[in-house]
Amino acid sequence: VPVDGSHWLSMREVLDILRQRGHEVVVVAPEVSLHIKPSKDIVMKMYPVSYTQEELEKDFKAFSNVAFVEGTFFERFFHHLEAMKKLSNLGVSSCQWLLQNKELIKYLEESKF
Repeated sequence: VPVDGSHWLSMREVLDILRQRGHEVVVVAPEVSLHIKPSKDIVMKMYPVSYTQEELEKDFKAFSNVAFVEGTFFERFFHHLEAMKKLSNLGVSSCQWLLQNKELIKYLEESKF
C-alpha cells in the first residue's frame, strides 16, 4: 500500500526487483494518484476515493511551492503547516475509502495480503 510521490518512485524500483526474482507483486492504491499507475508487470488493486485528480495535483503543487513563499519565519511556517494538513487530509481520506471498500478488503483477507 504505497504513498504517492517520491515514496512511490523509490518503492517502484524495489517492486521491479522483487518481480524479476519471481515474486508476485500486488499494489493496493487509490484510483487518483500522481505516480501510481497500472502496470502490465504488477497486479494493481485500485479503489475509488472522494477527491479528484485536479484536487490532488493542486494540493501537491501548493505543498511544493511553500518553499518559495516569502515572509517571516512564522508566516512561512504556517503556510507549510497548512499545505501539510491538506496533504494529510487526502491521505486520511484515501485510507478511509480503502477500509470502507468491502470487496477489496475481502480480497485482501482471502489472499492473505
